[in-house]
Amino acid sequence: MHPKIRFTNVSKSFRLYSKQSEKLFDIISFKKDRDHFFALRNISFEVNEGEAIGLIGLNGSGKSTLSNLLAQVIPPSLGTIEINGETSLIAISVGLNNSLTGLENIKLKCLMHGLSNAEINQLKSDIIDFADIGKFINQPVKNYSSGMKSRLGFAISIHTNPDILIVDEALSVGDQTFYKKCLDKINEFKSQRKTIIFVSHSLSQIEAFCDRVMWIHFGQIKMYDETKKVIGDYKKFINWFNSLSESEKKINRKEMLDEQYKEDLISSNSQLHQVKRKHKNSNFTFAIQVLVLSFIVVLSATYMLLQ
Repeated sequence: MHPKIRFTNVSKSFRLYSKQSEKLFDIISFKKDRDHFFALRNISFEVNEGEAIGLIGLNGSGKSTLSNLLAQVIPPSLGTIEINGETSLIAISVGLNNSLTGLENIKLKCLMHGLSNAEINQLKSDIIDFADIGKFINQPVKNYSSGMKSRLGFAISIHTNPDILIVDEALSVGDQTFYKKCLDKINEFKSQRKTIIFVSHSLSQIEAFCDRVMWIHFGQIKMYDETKKVIGDYKKFINWFNSLSESEKKINRKEMLDEQYKEDLISSNSQLHQVKRKHKNSNFTFAIQVLVLSFIVVLSATYMLLQ
């Protein structure tokens, strides 16, 4: 069976800056010596068609970064990602424009998913009914509560009919009535053999819904196995972690976070991929740097002439 999703030695790093001027300097500088924080490091896994996969882990472990990679919102820094199908990410306010109304956001997000105006007009009333936010549908999203944003985002995403659905804590807000409505819709998707990635801190939701579970621990896959097995080990870890004093928890977190700055832990396969990417983009990068530097020189010269 060909997997629906395949990650091979995928890493995602972010450069850290203490101020905006450092970021600008880094863009035009030939020297790249900023700190790299690896939100994810060397992760490899496969997801089959029709599976419901749960993602669990402590806050800051990389779950949302992984869901953004799955949804192709951000690219990987290293490694390869194969996704065979259309994805849709459901997270609070993701893809919603705060300055636009709910109705305008419906049209914008549907257009982004490739729907025609005729298809949007057919779906619009169903989306509005599912979101059930009343007259707020005509108000700018910046006036919405987090629950309203989640309702609208969920309603739009499920009606674009993706075959890979990524739910990132979108059910953590809102009332029980809406939660049940969402769960029923997700179960309907599951019965249609759609692939679902479910990110949640609620272990009861994960246990009730997911076929397998991936435990992300500070940027790496700790476990990826049957739901019952992973949840059992994760509960033991949580009980151990909660038994620590606050100072011990801080020390433990610091030790794990420090590991996420170490670039020497990248696998040989990822290093090879990184070399290929750098070689491929070196000429382009050099050209951009020259262009930016030239622009700055021209601006400086113009400023001096005007003085």
